[in-house]
Amino acid sequence: MISEAIRQRRAVRQFDGRPVEKKKIEALLETAVWAPNDRLREPWHFYVIQGDAKKRYEEAAERFLQERFPTKPKLVEESLKVLYTIPALIIVTADTLQDDADSTEDNVYAACCAAYNIWLAAAEQGLGCVWRTRGIGLVRDERLRSLLNCPAHRKIIGTLCIGYAAEEPPVTKRTPAAEKTTWLD
Repeated sequence: MISEAIRQRRAVRQFDGRPVEKKKIEALLETAVWAPNDRLREPWHFYVIQGDAKKRYEEAAERFLQERFPTKPKLVEESLKVLYTIPALIIVTADTLQDDADSTEDNVYAACCAAYNIWLAAAEQGLGCVWRTRGIGLVRDERLRSLLNCPAHRKIIGTLCIGYAAEEPPVTKRTPAAEKTTWLD
């Protein structure tokens, strides 16, 4: 059952714009916190962006895209068109630990697991999801940190776009595990 859910997971990039119910987002977040994490540090924090905050996010994304792609107005336009239909964003962060790079790295891995839990749970809730870092994900842009009022000890690792799919994404091919595995005896 879990293997099937993983195989059916798709990156949904086209949303129909319907708002996502708060109880569904809360269910996603409750599933997220069950991710594995080193020493039970529970190193994640989530920012849910909707409503007026989403409008501020869109403004930041527009400025970022125009600066990043000044000679590609069509790319900027198409990216923003997609962003405008996304009803909810969940920004996932990981706690960093000063003077402990190894634990910080473990925390990032744990927060990535929490993000993946959200992605898998979204399908159970009848929602689509895609994990963005570049472009409209704004993960590496200081405007996002400012918008969130995110403290310096939290590393932003991903923007999860959540909503109802406008269309069913196609099945993608995967390389068989045997071609990506080395067995040692």
